[in-house]
Amino acid sequence: MLTVVAEICVKPGRRQAVLEAVKNLIPTVLQEEGCHQYDALLDHQAQVPWKQNSPDSIFMLEQWETLRHLEQHQQMPHMDAHRAIIKDDVVDVKILVLEPTA
Repeated sequence: MLTVVAEICVKPGRRQAVLEAVKNLIPTVLQEEGCHQYDALLDHQAQVPWKQNSPDSIFMLEQWETLRHLEQHQQMPHMDAHRAIIKDDVVDVKILVLEPTA
């Protein structure tokens, strides 16, 4: 099982619009073969000195059965359509693909 953490960095003031597009996408992605989790998370605005703040980002927490499933997800027509919808609002996307230690 692979865990994906993706940070979608959006233009200031556009996070809610991108978040709505992501929320619309979630039910479709959850139906994909090999997808066990696909959640959108936002930065918790806590005023503590040790926390990094990312007010213009949306974080995706995903669980995929295999790398093949994740690669198939990236090539799905609904993902192409989603990227076209949000492309003008997204500055950068950072993706981490993580595996268990044991």
